[in-house]
Amino acid sequence: MAHEFPSEAWIRAWQAAVNEDDRYGELSEGWGVGFDGDMVFHLRADDRLPTDRYFFVGLEDGEAYGCREVDSPDAVDHGFVLRGRYADWVAMTRGDLGAIEGLMDGRLELDGDLQRVLAYSAAATRLVDLAATVDTEYVY
Repeated sequence: MAHEFPSEAWIRAWQAAVNEDDRYGELSEGWGVGFDGDMVFHLRADDRLPTDRYFFVGLEDGEAYGCREVDSPDAVDHGFVLRGRYADWVAMTRGDLGAIEGLMDGRLELDGDLQRVLAYSAAATRLVDLAATVDTEYVY
């Protein structure tokens, strides 16, 4: 069954894929331990998406939890915000753009400790790979 993107159903399906993936668990061991590893994904409005959308993604020590849509980054405690245009999020969920690639070429922006993210670049890459496994129907 395809999950509409962006939607709470999609982010929860992605959460399930992350939690079922042993490889991600290994790569992200220690993430969020002793620091806030939770993220907000900010999908910026563009010519396809009419308004900005925000998704909370709880991440700690190899597990994702509490993934859901929120009204703004201020609605939840988090350590990081990953921002990008909707078209770039679509490219990531299709497996055409990696998170680290997007950060390095400026298509994505990060509020938070970039060095810490780069230390876990293999885990970040795996998160994007798992997004591409979710059966997705693009709403916009």
